Amino acid sequence: MTDSEDRDDTGEEGLTYAEAGVDIDASEAATAALVGAAGEFEGDYAGLVDIGEAYLALATDGVGTKLLVAAAVDDYSTVGIDCLAMNANDLVAQGVEPVAFVDYLAVERPDEETAEQLGEGLRRGATEADVALVGGETAVLPDIVSGLDIAGACAGLAPKGALFPGEAEPGDAIVGWPASGIHSNGLTLAREAVTREHEYTDPFPPDPDRTIAEVLLEPTRLYTDLLGALREHDTRAAAHVTGGGWTNLTRMGPHRYEITDPFEPQPVFGFVEQAGGVGDEEMHRTFNMGTGFVAALAPGDADALAAATDGRILGQVTESNGEDCVEVRGLSL
Repeated sequence: MTDSEDRDDTGEEGLTYAEAGVDIDASEAATAALVGAAGEFEGDYAGLVDIGEAYLALATDGVGTKLLVAAAVDDYSTVGIDCLAMNANDLVAQGVEPVAFVDYLAVERPDEETAEQLGEGLRRGATEADVALVGGETAVLPDIVSGLDIAGACAGLAPKGALFPGEAEPGDAIVGWPASGIHSNGLTLAREAVTREHEYTDPFPPDPDRTIAEVLLEPTRLYTDLLGALREHDTRAAAHVTGGGWTNLTRMGPHRYEITDPFEPQPVFGFVEQAGGVGDEEMHRTFNMGTGFVAALAPGDADALAAATDGRILGQVTESNGEDCVEVRGLSL
């Protein structure tokens, strides 16, 4: 993945996320309009409510079109983990400990086996994250929903002094942690790419013992186990690498993020890139490309944090000179 132009081997323009059906710029504009109309929110990855000596934090998210891969092979056993992880990881990025989760399942028609699989995934995710499942809602909406959709909300708590400041500083080191795979973002592009010439039940070329569906459905990694170490080593800011890919790093402040030693992307990313003729820049603006979570902190603290976890130093924060960007693998995002 060295060619940064958005063209495939034939010279034609490669597939983009927008062409697959998701325009990130339009989505961000719509979100900004919603927030502007609803009023100001305190918090970045989660909304914060001051409850005295602590903050109550709330985050909400869903699984997205990863559900369509699950539907195609009738296997919903892992997407409950994704639903919980996408919410809990956002809380961790703000320095908040996730404590409770509720889900919302909207279905065209109720199906006991599917519901059981979804519940099993939620239970597994909650156990790993040490989060209480405190309820949920199932709505049968045949005139609105085709198939099903699942989303959830996660509540967390943080003492007043435990929240990350939220702003990186020039000179900070960037520590990163590997992703488990494609996680739950960019599946609209991934699905469009891989189904051009493949079926979900086909063997995955880099690992024929697994199907393409199994690789795409690899659940999102939970980063809740990092929270203690992140706090202990004075993390200034953190980012959960989700929609928007590597551009998420700029949520840590308007700086230049120079990534010199990124994790190698899992084989699924090369497969998507080749199958869809997707350019390098589009891949890095859409997917985590092997790194699911990052943090910025002073270099000495970064060394200790990396040593205490499975993370490693990926690069550094420098002055932006007026334009915040991420430099990675020869790309400027």
